[in-house]
Amino acid sequence: MPTIAILPSALADQIAAGEVVERPASAVKELVENAIDAGARSVEIEVDDGGRLGIRVSDDGCGMARDDALLALERHATSKIRSADDLVGIATFGFRGEALPSIASVSALTLETAPGDGAGTVVRVVGGSVTGVADGARRRGTTVSVARLFHNVPARLKFLRSARSEWRAVTDAVTSLALAQRGLHLTLTHDGVRALTLPGATSLRSRVGAIWGGTYADALVEVDDVAGTVYVSGLAERPSDVGTRTRRVVLVINGRAVRDAGLVRAAEAAYRSTIPAGLRPSVFLDITVSAESVDVNVHPAKAEVRFRDRWVVERAVENAVRRALGTLASSHVVGTWVSNGVAAPPPDERVLLRSNAHSLGALAVPTIGAETGTEADIEIVPPLVQLRRTYLMYEHDEGVVLIDQHSAHERVLFEQFMTEKRAAGQRLLFPLTLHMGPAEGDAFEEHRELFETLGFEIEGFGGHSLLVRSVPMPHARFDAERCLRETLDALTGDRVAGTATRHERLVATVACKAAVKAGDALSAAEMRALYLALGRTTLPAHDVHGRATIVRLSWDELERRFGRR
Repeated sequence: MPTIAILPSALADQIAAGEVVERPASAVKELVENAIDAGARSVEIEVDDGGRLGIRVSDDGCGMARDDALLALERHATSKIRSADDLVGIATFGFRGEALPSIASVSALTLETAPGDGAGTVVRVVGGSVTGVADGARRRGTTVSVARLFHNVPARLKFLRSARSEWRAVTDAVTSLALAQRGLHLTLTHDGVRALTLPGATSLRSRVGAIWGGTYADALVEVDDVAGTVYVSGLAERPSDVGTRTRRVVLVINGRAVRDAGLVRAAEAAYRSTIPAGLRPSVFLDITVSAESVDVNVHPAKAEVRFRDRWVVERAVENAVRRALGTLASSHVVGTWVSNGVAAPPPDERVLLRSNAHSLGALAVPTIGAETGTEADIEIVPPLVQLRRTYLMYEHDEGVVLIDQHSAHERVLFEQFMTEKRAAGQRLLFPLTLHMGPAEGDAFEEHRELFETLGFEIEGFGGHSLLVRSVPMPHARFDAERCLRETLDALTGDRVAGTATRHERLVATVACKAAVKAGDALSAAEMRALYLALGRTTLPAHDVHGRATIVRLSWDELERRFGRR
């Protein structure tokens, strides 16, 4: 007797349904996507008991004539493609022709549709078999009602979770669709209670605000960047907010909400050296690529895609998010300004600083002379005041700005060390001898070459002792011995957060230990040099641990505190 047999069509349909419809949220997603493909401008979604008892999706799309309504319930019936060539560059959502028949095979489904106001068609299906076809009067569009999902597949039914869990999954699916299709008017009702009302939105920020509130949306950073043929836009969480609220991630590829762990990792990589290890940011990203460079036909539920050149897209995402984070402070909090296009300040606010070994980080600050300089070379620094030997304060058009001197210098040194192939070291008149424990000695040997790139010249001196001949000199107060001891101690415990490579890990540690400390009195020249140097960094708003370097108090807030508002 043969051991291989052809499955009955009903059983094959149920197996196929399991690939497309995993749970009520999957059915909701497929039905809403069908409505979008039908040109719907408004979609109403109703679910009962988390979708386990009932789902109803109604739209104002093009609707269907009776013949098409019946064909739509057949497997592999679709209006989207006619040949294999049509699979390249697919722009529609439901092109497989599986959603409706798959859902119908594991439920009691009613399809009501009309291509225009007036005469329509009502088709009833139970377990994949059509049980009735009738006329029905309705407005243009389609309504699909699904009852008793998986009633005829007990093995799948028992894997459904609680109504609360299934409802949460439905909500997640609908919000993803709402963020991907922002012009669509969506309503979502659960057990007769309206949960979401989302009118069509003109921007991602307004859509996010309609779902999670304007305060949440306003705190997100705008992402907008083009790299070759890849356009990345959207919103990203500020590093200082990461970990303080619910994490949300939505990725949209050419208008389609998808899951892609590689792109999520790329977005998270942009936060390296800005947030502690283990924390993961919220991102809402729209990624547009040429239709020919992405394959959407790789997952039964169309939840995943495949790129022709994944590295290019991931790199574009990482760079776009990193550039967005880099603009946090440059526009209105801190930065380097020149007089072109800006009203020239009073003479005492024109800062002419010369580079010298005692300026913070030995920064090269442009100079200007009466004979050779031009107005375009002037770098403007506002009057700075040091508070508690910890914070630098200055007045801005929008309020008062405070800079944490340690965090700011840490960011400056980190980016300086990361960009220099080999930092200059200062030869010590009397070499330092450090006696270390076994763990610290091992940490040094592991990072010996990297220490040299930072300006240290260190050699073994028997056992676990080290002889230090040269050190970097980031500022006049730099304590090389303390920096080395604390760095090696931190490396043994692997306590450096937010970095991905050994190099970044070491640089972050050295930058932290070498930066000026809270309590260090800074001269006027040092404060100005730090201000200018921070403005030149790519991520000025946060140090390598994710702490804010800059805090702004608006005039409105101050006036409210003093009772003026």
